[in-house]
Amino acid sequence: MDSLITAAARALAAGDALGALNFIALRDDAPALALRGIAMAQLGDLARAKLLLRRAARAFGPKEAIARARCAVAEAEIALVSRDLNWPVKALEAARTTLEMRGDRVNAAHGRYLAIRRLILIGRLSEAERLLADFDPSPLPPALRAAHELVVAGIALRHLKTKPARAALARAERAAREAHIPPLLAEVETAALALTTPAARLIRRGEEKLLRLDEVEALLASQVIVVDACRAVVRHAGTIVSLESRPVLFSLARTLAEAWPGDASRETLLARAFRARHADESHRARLRVEIGRLRKALHKIADIGATADGFVLRPRPARDIVVLARPEEEEHAAVLALLADGESWSSSALALALGASQRTVQRALDELATGGKVQSIGRARARRWMTPPVPGFPTSLLLTAALPGG
Repeated sequence: MDSLITAAARALAAGDALGALNFIALRDDAPALALRGIAMAQLGDLARAKLLLRRAARAFGPKEAIARARCAVAEAEIALVSRDLNWPVKALEAARTTLEMRGDRVNAAHGRYLAIRRLILIGRLSEAERLLADFDPSPLPPALRAAHELVVAGIALRHLKTKPARAALARAERAAREAHIPPLLAEVETAALALTTPAARLIRRGEEKLLRLDEVEALLASQVIVVDACRAVVRHAGTIVSLESRPVLFSLARTLAEAWPGDASRETLLARAFRARHADESHRARLRVEIGRLRKALHKIADIGATADGFVLRPRPARDIVVLARPEEEEHAAVLALLADGESWSSSALALALGASQRTVQRALDELATGGKVQSIGRARARRWMTPPVPGFPTSLLLTAALPGG
């Protein structure tokens, strides 16, 4: 490895992409192409970065398996930052295996964290936890220790375990400061905002209150019956009744919970659940049927009684009943929640993360774009969506060991 390549690699490891380009900008050999690709990725030109890394992978010889594997890891990170979640997972796994077998544990660990972050984004937490289990980050350099703690925190936050998440973010901050990489520190600080930003809205007896994530955790651990509009479930003391696939029943449950301890009138229930402005006897008959189905679904948690005007929830334990909703509710809130990370997403990646069809997601994006809530860049398969203006900081690209060589 010549001195210019070494100097460029050290500059990239320190997060100095422009400094790295000063050493290798005019070179077209394989090591320089690879480092230029990483530099362009750190500067935000992801399309150019991907092309350079692919050229570098082709340019490396058959005996330079480590260098080609490192290019594959870097390209996977570009896909992650681009929210192209359909990138070939097997290619990253093969590259990670190659790096581990050849002794490059640093970039192998980096590839592992990329795979885990993808799994977290698409909600496959059990797989992410298995990939993270029994992995010791202590021998790794500070940047990768920070990456390790970020994925630990990400999994903890998804499980609503704020204490472990806070501890992991504190460790991530210490490691990021030790690494002296400003974008990495910014990413840690952005992740920590999840602990202080309102995460949900509590509706109780006609009053509303914004809750932080730790307050949501405490609420769900209490003896209160929670009608969770964020996940379309009803919770109480470890019992969870999912109504995600039964939107009419959940709408009835939420309406009854918002009216509790009073009753909800039949007109209100019909309007909320069936959107019936002028109810006739067929609507009332259907309401009785759906109330019966809801009573059966919630029999372990609460009963539903009839009143002169409508229906009322009667919790079996003498407990409070509350509704937990998103801080701001709108029809396509789940799409906006993903776009709020500040990255640009493809419609296929959004569909994968939401578990919905791409056509459904595209309709939602078109409606949000008409309302000025999202904007797109690019065309056709290169089209990406984001919220205007883009909040937060871009995810840093940190291939922590020099690419060239074997």
